[in-house]
Amino acid sequence: MLEVRFKLKDILEERNLTQKELAKLSNVREATISEIARGTRTVINFKHLAAIANALNITDIQQIIVLEKNEK
Repeated sequence: MLEVRFKLKDILEERNLTQKELAKLSNVREATISEIARGTRTVINFKHLAAIANALNITDIQQIIVLEKNEK
């Protein structure tokens, strides 16, 4: 079974950005950013995804989202 994973935590670390800074840049609540980064968010609003991608200058969705095979 495939599982969707967001690489947000990795991206923030690579760019030396905090979740709080991304929240300000993207206008997405810090709690939402945190849930996405931890992988606990089960539903994501496309507007939030677009705002985060714009704030991070991401033009290819594969830079932020990956499909992984779940061994369960």
